[in-house]
Amino acid sequence: MNTMTYNGYHARIEFDAEDELFFGKIAGISDVVGFHGDSVGELKKAFHEAVDDYLEACTSIGKEPQKPYSGKMMFRVAPEVHRRAALAAELSGKSLNQWAEEALEEAAAHFSEARLSA
Repeated sequence: MNTMTYNGYHARIEFDAEDELFFGKIAGISDVVGFHGDSVGELKKAFHEAVDDYLEACTSIGKEPQKPYSGKMMFRVAPEVHRRAALAAELSGKSLNQWAEEALEEAAAHFSEARLSA
């Protein structure tokens, strides 16, 4: 998976072999903002322009631009996973939120490191 980051926004990049172009869309927001380019340089420029245009459009219509992530997560897990996580948090002297944040951070860092070394 290839990604780009600009001004706090992230995008996942893909390649269309049939049309021979790179394309992507801003990730982590419900507004759909896409871009494309024939080369990496064009793609990077198009991504920057897409983010800048999105922010300008939001300003011009008086809408607050969506931020990629709020910091709030809600998801369901199996009761046994919940029990073990809560126990692990308590035994480590942390709240479940603190413990889960550290576990997610470690997993995300591991994923990023593995991706970079591949």
